[in-house]
Amino acid sequence: MSNINSFVNFVIARKTEIIDLFLQHIQLTIFSILLAVVIAIPLGILIVRYRKLAAPVIGVTNVVQSIPSLALLGFLIPVLGIGSKPAIIMVVMYSLLPIVKSTYTGLTNIDPSLIEAAKGMGLTESQVLLKVRFPLAMPIIMSGVRISSVTAVGLMTIAAFIGAGGLGYLVFSGVSTVNNNMILAGAIPACFLAIFLDLILGKVEDIVVPIGIRTTPSKGRKNNTIFGSKKFKLGALILALVLIVTSVAFSFIKSKDTIVVGSKNFNEQLILGDMVASLIEEKTDIKVERKLNLGGTNVVFSAMQSKNVDMYVEYTGTGLVNILKKPTITDPDKVYKVMKTDFAKNYDMEVMNPLGFNNTYVIAVKKDFAAKNKLKTISDLSKISSKLNAGFTMEFANRPDGYLGVQKLYNLDFKNSKGIDGGLRYTALGKDETQVLDAFATDGLLKKFDLQLLKDDKNFFPPYYAVPVVRAETLKKYPQLKGILKLLDNKISDDTMRDLNYKVDSGEQSKVVAEDFLKSINLMK
Repeated sequence: MSNINSFVNFVIARKTEIIDLFLQHIQLTIFSILLAVVIAIPLGILIVRYRKLAAPVIGVTNVVQSIPSLALLGFLIPVLGIGSKPAIIMVVMYSLLPIVKSTYTGLTNIDPSLIEAAKGMGLTESQVLLKVRFPLAMPIIMSGVRISSVTAVGLMTIAAFIGAGGLGYLVFSGVSTVNNNMILAGAIPACFLAIFLDLILGKVEDIVVPIGIRTTPSKGRKNNTIFGSKKFKLGALILALVLIVTSVAFSFIKSKDTIVVGSKNFNEQLILGDMVASLIEEKTDIKVERKLNLGGTNVVFSAMQSKNVDMYVEYTGTGLVNILKKPTITDPDKVYKVMKTDFAKNYDMEVMNPLGFNNTYVIAVKKDFAAKNKLKTISDLSKISSKLNAGFTMEFANRPDGYLGVQKLYNLDFKNSKGIDGGLRYTALGKDETQVLDAFATDGLLKKFDLQLLKDDKNFFPPYYAVPVVRAETLKKYPQLKGILKLLDNKISDDTMRDLNYKVDSGEQSKVVAEDFLKSINLMK
């Protein structure tokens, strides 16, 4: 009962955010379905007319369906950037197969005698298609549309991974913070949306399928009023769809006077993104769009390069090793200077002054486990690593300044190393499915789970001071941004950032936490 009360209280506290994300999810999903229908049904008709095309067209849609959704997004981001466009294209591509196959199957499985009778009455091929084949195939075609629609609702949750919004934002955030209420707040509306959408499409099927071949009995003449007529229902439906298509189309258009602030997909980044965005809104009249909770470093940086994002907060060590591909340097000033110089030279981006805290990587274990095995340093861990399971974030596991480098320097040889993102790695550690995890020094979950940090006794990890990064083109257009971002110079200590993270990890909204901090240092009213 307490869990239910906790969930209800969470929903009440976040109702505005949940409603906004729910509406985004509806718009994105319906737009994607409509686009898929517009492409797939004519394609199905085409391969009925030209049967030799059927095998290759259906084969291609089969191949697309077999590509993992995240991999497909990975291919689309360099071409389309982040946001709604790649998310919609991904869902459309996944929706093609059921609709194309159902259209092809429905149109080719009509009783031949009916076709002959139609031709005998003098109907042309086009008239046979539109007046005989298509109406008779409509139940099968609609089944494909309904399958695609329900699938699209679930697929669109992944849109949050690249800043398109929708209910997936709550799901991803909940996973990152080990917050079941947040996960449910995203998952439950998505389930209801899928069911509701299927019911609506069932009503659409009743409108478009001829009475004589419906699978459900007709309700007779009681719906023959103006408001109950097929024409009125179809007109109302078309009007609603036009409004949704228009609203999504306008969302693709970025205002000339808008700055886009991005962030990576963990709570500290959400706080920093909200902090920068709210500070700009407070000090200027510039409109700010928040593209927060994107993927890892490469996703956000690609968005900067493609001009989909104007600024975000990066870490000096990440800029040095992961982006610039340079060897590790332990001197914080040298790391900052190299990053600042090379970002300006190679990417036309300006690295601003550090915010103050050093969010370096750490290796953590349970305190009782550390005491039992006398673990104080990473070198101590190397002695027993072959008996342990590690749970590392996927980015850390594949970075030269992460596990790839620390494994080589410390001769770590874990029995099993699992790629686990977000708060799930803390859950795995709590259940003893893993015994070791990676974290950032300022992670609030370290405090929440009361973990022991192992000393980097060989000084492997470079410094990771947080620094705002802004595209030079954006600074040229809005030179006042320099002075505004300078207000945050050295304002956030390690302890302060850890406390801010802990608040969000405990369920508070990142924007509220960020703005409360700005108010506490007199940068916001």
